[in-house]
Amino acid sequence: MSTFQAYVIDQTGEKEVTGSIQPFSVKDLPDGEVLVRVKYSSVNFKDGMASVADGGIVKNYPHVPGIDLSGVVEESDDIRFLPGDEVIVTSYELGVSHYGGFAEYARVPGDWVVPLPEGLTLKEAMIYGTAGFTAGLSVIRLEEEGILPESGTVAVTGATGGVGSMAVAMLSKLGYEVAASTGKESEHDYLKKLGAKEILAREEMQPERIRPLDKQRWAGAVDPVGGDTLAYLLSAMKYGGTVAVSGLTGGTKVPATVFPFILRGVNIAGIDSVYCPMERRKAVWQRLAGDLKVDELLETIADEITLEQLPETLHQILKGEVRGRKVVSMG
Repeated sequence: MSTFQAYVIDQTGEKEVTGSIQPFSVKDLPDGEVLVRVKYSSVNFKDGMASVADGGIVKNYPHVPGIDLSGVVEESDDIRFLPGDEVIVTSYELGVSHYGGFAEYARVPGDWVVPLPEGLTLKEAMIYGTAGFTAGLSVIRLEEEGILPESGTVAVTGATGGVGSMAVAMLSKLGYEVAASTGKESEHDYLKKLGAKEILAREEMQPERIRPLDKQRWAGAVDPVGGDTLAYLLSAMKYGGTVAVSGLTGGTKVPATVFPFILRGVNIAGIDSVYCPMERRKAVWQRLAGDLKVDELLETIADEITLEQLPETLHQILKGEVRGRKVVSMG
């Protein structure tokens, strides 16, 4: 372990960031009680944003991105974890202000570490990764708001992305009827394989004119898109419906009115996977290893890549060209 490989991004100009695989040593890693031999990471939209100069994610360079990882504890100064323990680390400052998962080793605070639940392998944990965790948290929030399979159809936007793909598969497994939205006609069969009963065109979810209240269509929604799409979802929710919102790929401004909230009792459930409390975090991972686990679909949703293939994948995810999940194997 004298040296290991890490994907490093560095600022080469005022508005230019480049990435390359470089040799690292353990002494180069930031402080933390737990040293993990990383087995897998995954590629999330936030990782793509971290890899460009104007992404607004990384403030200090050089930096190792990667907002999630799974692996085996190598060394630990935290009595909760022993060498050999299999663990998951997602969110908090990992890959943002703290060196992340795109390296063969990572040192992290013990308070960020989740024991790998029984029923999941290290690879499966990263097929889920931050996107799958976010999808699981979204589904659970819909349940908590009383949106059950018998309540009616649930819409999923950005359905071919990481959060969307996972949400379609999980909801379908639980017995919900799912309407999946995508702008890619070539992916209709993929979404149906995940369990979608209806495919919605992206244009349908972004009408030129968004009415304050539209026809009541869905009992709930999982929305990693935001922007105009969220505004339309809110206007078309059934009475008492809930939209679980986790993303902003469609923009940060939501041109909505108060009418869905005060005339139909519609709810927005904000989904934050970054600072989700640890007890709830562990409970979500237990669900992902249990009744939310989409065993037969995990390999359908994910493709495995190497560290060498990472730069191109980061570029693709920013262009919306990644379907499902990309899992980075550290060998």
